[in-house]
Amino acid sequence: MKTVLITGGNKGIGLALTKAFLELDYKVIAIARDFKDFAYADKVECITYDLTNVEGIPALVESLGKIDSLINNAGVMYSLPYDAYPQEKVNTMLKLNLEAPIKLIEECVKAGATRVVNNASIAGQIGHPDVWYGVTKAGLINATKSFTKIFEGSVVINAVAASPVETNMLETIPLARREAFLKTVVTGRFATPNEVAKAMLWLATESPEYINGTTIDVNNGSYMR
Repeated sequence: MKTVLITGGNKGIGLALTKAFLELDYKVIAIARDFKDFAYADKVECITYDLTNVEGIPALVESLGKIDSLINNAGVMYSLPYDAYPQEKVNTMLKLNLEAPIKLIEECVKAGATRVVNNASIAGQIGHPDVWYGVTKAGLINATKSFTKIFEGSVVINAVAASPVETNMLETIPLARREAFLKTVVTGRFATPNEVAKAMLWLATESPEYINGTTIDVNNGSYMR
């Protein structure tokens, strides 16, 4: 039985991924700050952990045994103006969105992982109103490419860059921005968690190994308008 480690595997895109991997008979290890109302606690190894504690990640991963695939899904967005960003929130975002995923890649590869999928964002590809969120997601896309070169084919590592998705994070985006975005996509709606999860699942399981170091856009043609 293969093992997948999913950060933020308790809700949203992470929950959709948890369900999908269970259907493929994977052992699923989910990391989250809490598992309140999590319906799969009897089927999943639930690890309550705050990923802003980057220093503790090596010991955490070592305690989990062999890992076959890593899904870096956990993240945070505050949707604050660049000139009104408390330093505490900047620090939290840098740790959770960028430092933790990088450290998890490093440690999970040591634990045997040969597939890594990072949940980036369209925010990392365009100028974004939440400057710090965009910076962390751009950094994650760069880390995806950098680790591909570092691992020289021994690990298949890719990312997805989704536009806004129907998750709790969507509620942090001001209504005017949400309405403006919907005018830029072909079907005039947001992505569903399952749509993004299907792309990530494919990259983590079946995609050809020659697809390596890339970022798949999941944005419904936003760039075209």
